[in-house]
Amino acid sequence: MQQTPLPRSGIIALIALCAVWGYTWVILKEGVRFADPWDYAALRTLPGAILLFAIAAWRGESLALRSPRHVIILGLWQTTAFNALVSLALVSGGAGKTAVLVYTMPFWTVLFAWPALGERIRGLQWLAIALSAAGLVLILEPWSLSGTWTANVLAILTGVSWAVAAVLTRRWREHLAVGTIALTAWQMLLGSLVLAVLAFFLSARPVEWTPYFWFVLAYGTLFGTVLGWALWFYVLKLLPAGIAGLSVMAIPAIGILSARLQLGEQPGPVESLGMLLIVASLAVLSWNALRIRAAARKKTEPTA
Repeated sequence: MQQTPLPRSGIIALIALCAVWGYTWVILKEGVRFADPWDYAALRTLPGAILLFAIAAWRGESLALRSPRHVIILGLWQTTAFNALVSLALVSGGAGKTAVLVYTMPFWTVLFAWPALGERIRGLQWLAIALSAAGLVLILEPWSLSGTWTANVLAILTGVSWAVAAVLTRRWREHLAVGTIALTAWQMLLGSLVLAVLAFFLSARPVEWTPYFWFVLAYGTLFGTVLGWALWFYVLKLLPAGIAGLSVMAIPAIGILSARLQLGEQPGPVESLGMLLIVASLAVLSWNALRIRAAARKKTEPTA
């Protein structure tokens, strides 16, 4: 049977997504130079949620809030915890290394899905877990306890919060039966309101409203949040999920390259090896998922 070629628009959207989200890590790092991490997290997410509501309405999705309790909990993990932790991590942590540590999210998802969803770890997933664990040890370097150790832990916790949100979304699928963009908008709005309250009480310095900070804030909101999510949903609509998941591994790689070119970040050999192992683990997980989907699809195809 001849395979259908991948649509060109989907491939272009995927390349644009990787570029936008990859460079966003530099933008996130630059933002905490001009604003307290709590303020910066709230300033990015609240306008982004409002714009996502506009996109959802334009697409004709229902904006009704269903099962508020589930959406609020999801927003606390996906928006409040994720954005607060990543902003705090970037105060002293490098943009490239933070990107890699946050993208350990699939590693944590596999671990959490076992007890929460009954999805046992099998085959190549064990290899991916071993590679991620080794990479984390090399990046954290617990034998030296360097000055960025706290930032590294915060970045890992960011990936953990993202993984928890992913598992909860799958577990509560019937409670969250709304349009994908509308659901993203609601959880982002509720989570960002919590961020705004936390910023009011915890912010330690005023925002420096320079022209460059306006650019950073606009990019983080319009591109990193709104355009990024819109491209992601568009990619998932046109391309197989396995291919999309495999390709977004380029995001932390672009983050590392962008941070090196613009911020002059140069990780040491041990950190570099750790990041390479984590990227390799993501490749194994994505390729394994793609292989499983292909096998399942082949079983359902009618025989000639």
